Amino acid sequence: MRPQVLLIFQTRFEECTAMLKGIAHFERSHQLWIGFLDDEARAEQDPQWLRSKRWDGVISRHTTAGLAQMCAELKLPLVDLNDSEPFAGVPKIRPDNVGLGHLGAEHFIERGYQHFGFAGFANNGWSRERRDGFTEALRLAGKTCDVFDVNYPGDYTPFWDTQQIDALVRWLTGLPRPVGIMACNDMRAQQVISAAHACDILVPEEVAVLGANNEPIRCELAYPPLSSVSPNAFQSGYKAAEVLAGLMNQQPPDSFDLRIEPVGVAVRPSTDVLAIDDRSVTTALSYIRQKACSGLSVDTVVKIAHASRSQLEKKFRRYLGRSPQAEIRRVQVAKIKQLLMETDYPLKRIADMTGFEHVEYMSVVFKRLTGDSPGGFRKRTQINRG
Repeated sequence: MRPQVLLIFQTRFEECTAMLKGIAHFERSHQLWIGFLDDEARAEQDPQWLRSKRWDGVISRHTTAGLAQMCAELKLPLVDLNDSEPFAGVPKIRPDNVGLGHLGAEHFIERGYQHFGFAGFANNGWSRERRDGFTEALRLAGKTCDVFDVNYPGDYTPFWDTQQIDALVRWLTGLPRPVGIMACNDMRAQQVISAAHACDILVPEEVAVLGANNEPIRCELAYPPLSSVSPNAFQSGYKAAEVLAGLMNQQPPDSFDLRIEPVGVAVRPSTDVLAIDDRSVTTALSYIRQKACSGLSVDTVVKIAHASRSQLEKKFRRYLGRSPQAEIRRVQVAKIKQLLMETDYPLKRIADMTGFEHVEYMSVVFKRLTGDSPGGFRKRTQINRG
């Protein structure tokens, strides 16, 4: 009989689902055990529950000191996926939070921002690491950052949310604009967007907001939809399964605190703008952002921007370093990447959704701009990300 592995994951969290996909991918490839899902995290709430059945290993996203102690008593190999301080002797796999912060800073710097903010939770180590990565990357670029950190009470309530939005309004109104703000996670980013709406600050034109964790449903429900730095939850799950397989074979990992490199920024409308003080350029960029995937031509962009083609070409090259046509292609390719990563749509459907009449031409454009084929990109990101 195959070994029995307990997976402690609350599947109401999208990150947990992505981790489980990574674990399942490893198990399908290696067929070493049978996994049992504790999606109510009963073993977290009552570690004695582990005694109810004979287990051969545990992977947990909701690890506590009590759970770690019980696994030690039962001599159960345990791999911890909780992004908190590690437990002695327990391998931990978590995001490279400093790297997440670096990506956030680079995202805004590339868009021409000169003013930056970070909104996080002072009492959470993962948030402090993301903040430090963000401010470090800005400092290396010769820029500064206004930080607004509060203590997270551990329970998201409407009263606390209202308090935070009021405090964020006071913070936002004192910042120079346009400003790029990174939040420690998508929930915090939603609060920043709500605060901006409450004081009539435009998102993203005046305040661009970037989250972290890339929870697709939460991000798409935000208005405007929220850009977010995407950790590699799939790869975290895959690596956890790999480490557990080693532990079950008496082979501990080289490091007991493994950091997983983030995937990149999933760009949505909350940051899909540039900090440019030229009305014709910003008008053109806004229109391209809305219509690039609908068969948009440069001639149409020129008409919308109320500028001559030569003027607009010069301004685009001055501010962006690329032509209007190249910007249309950039937006199209960004959307193609998103669809390849987040859906199983066939390439024909993706071509239709991104303004290409023919799959072959879409593939040529994608390869030219990314160095990878759509199929190759999808395969690589599914293995490394989920």
